[in-house]
Amino acid sequence: MGKWLLLTLSVLVLSGCGEQTWQTSDISGAMPKLKFNLTDENGRAVSAEDYLGQPTLLFFGFTNCPDVCPTTLAQIAGAVQRLDENVREDLQVLFVSVDPARDDPQTLRRYTDAFGPQFIGLTGGKAALDALTDRYHTTYSYGEEDESGNYDVSHSGAVFAFDREGEVRLLIRASHQTKAIAADLSQLAEDG
Repeated sequence: MGKWLLLTLSVLVLSGCGEQTWQTSDISGAMPKLKFNLTDENGRAVSAEDYLGQPTLLFFGFTNCPDVCPTTLAQIAGAVQRLDENVREDLQVLFVSVDPARDDPQTLRRYTDAFGPQFIGLTGGKAALDALTDRYHTTYSYGEEDESGNYDVSHSGAVFAFDREGEVRLLIRASHQTKAIAADLSQLAEDG
């Protein structure tokens, strides 16, 4: 009897007990549900509830970003292009600018349009941005202005993925392969 129990346990362990396997970082349950009150790229006040019902990615950045933002968004756009059309049309990518002084709705819309129709620009006042970044344990800060008034903004390069109910599921990093990101986004969409 002991051999059969050991064999059964071995099969369950090897099969993963039917649990999902992700190729990016599984952070299910590690952070709270999607929640915010911001302004979208059309100048409308929006909340997280406006984006429920679809798989959603959340990324913090700014349009004057010289490297992390365009690279990350291009990687996500590349992954999105690998998806079946119905999955691609269902997905939404929320690009939250932490530089509202320079990123007005028109600037955000022009920027996100370059990556595809799934990309939506959002921003807000300092209190709203601080509440959202604190909620997901990420930070941002402003560098010193130069003589022309330009400055850099430090921020995380991580992308958070939420399911249709607004529950956090994945953390996507630049080190993840585009193919792996696409596979996880497809699986996230299929999960209902």
